[in-house]
Amino acid sequence: MLAMRADYLSAQEAATRLGVSLATLYAYVSRGRVDSRPGADGRSREYSTGDIERLIERRQAGRGAAQAAAHSLAWGLPVLETRISLIRPHGHYYRGQSAIALAKSGATLEQVAQLLWDCGEHDPFAHAPSRRWPDAVPALLRQRQLPPLTRLAAALPLLALEATHAHSSDPLHRRNYAAQLLRETAALLCGARPDKRAIHSLLSASLHTQDAGMSELVRIALVLCADHELNASAFATRVAASTGASLHEAACAGLATLSGPQHGGATARAYAFIQDMLEERQPANKVRERLQRGDRVPGLGHPLYPQGDPRAALLLDALRDARPQPVALARIQQLAEVTQALCGLRPNLDFALAAIACAYAFDADGAMAIFAAGRMAGWLAHALEQQEGGSLIRPRADYVGKMPGREE
Repeated sequence: MLAMRADYLSAQEAATRLGVSLATLYAYVSRGRVDSRPGADGRSREYSTGDIERLIERRQAGRGAAQAAAHSLAWGLPVLETRISLIRPHGHYYRGQSAIALAKSGATLEQVAQLLWDCGEHDPFAHAPSRRWPDAVPALLRQRQLPPLTRLAAALPLLALEATHAHSSDPLHRRNYAAQLLRETAALLCGARPDKRAIHSLLSASLHTQDAGMSELVRIALVLCADHELNASAFATRVAASTGASLHEAACAGLATLSGPQHGGATARAYAFIQDMLEERQPANKVRERLQRGDRVPGLGHPLYPQGDPRAALLLDALRDARPQPVALARIQQLAEVTQALCGLRPNLDFALAAIACAYAFDADGAMAIFAAGRMAGWLAHALEQQEGGSLIRPRADYVGKMPGREE
């Protein structure tokens, strides 16, 4: 792949790099394959370098399909089609609507879920959950020592046993089932039973903070976390759903994947880092020590956002506006500035979620619960889309081990 020079190129530069005419470049833009924005002079337009490079990769893939298929599994070429979400360098979109704009507009996770699930005028959240849980699930709620994600992982298979419409082919039944599951997920993460409250209100109350700004922060975080295209947990969810697994069972696959340190567990690493640095009088010196040892600083940078994660930027702005503990907030802001100056990378979503937890004095499990509650909406969207598409996800492996001997 060619090295990227800048985030956006002029029309002539973009066309030259692609080896096409300007007319063909404009056709790519009209089909949504290349993002464009107004140029600095206000008259011309600029074109996304990342999208240009991906088009070049796709062209090269035709010359080496096996190599391209292997590359696609690690931030490479798209491997399946979706109508759920789109990621651009400046932000991500849910069915064509900006997630950043939705978060700023006051949208709730429930409203975003309806959008992600393509509910149209149907409101699957119209009725409060009323089913009786299996006896083993309330028993899990009484075990307060269980981390929220562990409690949820233990409860989901039990809830699946008595779920109605678990394998219904009716689209409305599926979406009602998804709404019930989303509410139950949030409640289990809080160690409570589901009720009519908005999910962000339920979560913020469970974190035992009396600050009025906390509920708004949780709402914004849930909306921004709801989906992020084909990340590892969404892909795992789709693989499970492609086999005919129910929504509960598919969500179990997503949750298990989220727990890994390279995915949702990155929030816990960022939390531990911030907590450590808050104890330091000179955090810049400690960050330099980490870098000199060759240690990575968690919570910084994102491959899909070369100019910084816009989700983190919005959350950190909202945290500043909420004005929790002044001393903690000031030190977190200082740490963000120090790490950016020393590492050249801006905070990502993991850092922002961890920063909220540190500022409001709740633990990493609380930050992870917010992440999981929001992302459940996206997992269910991917499971619904995969189920309705009806195809089994079954890639092939390129065997590179010892070859069998010649059969006698």
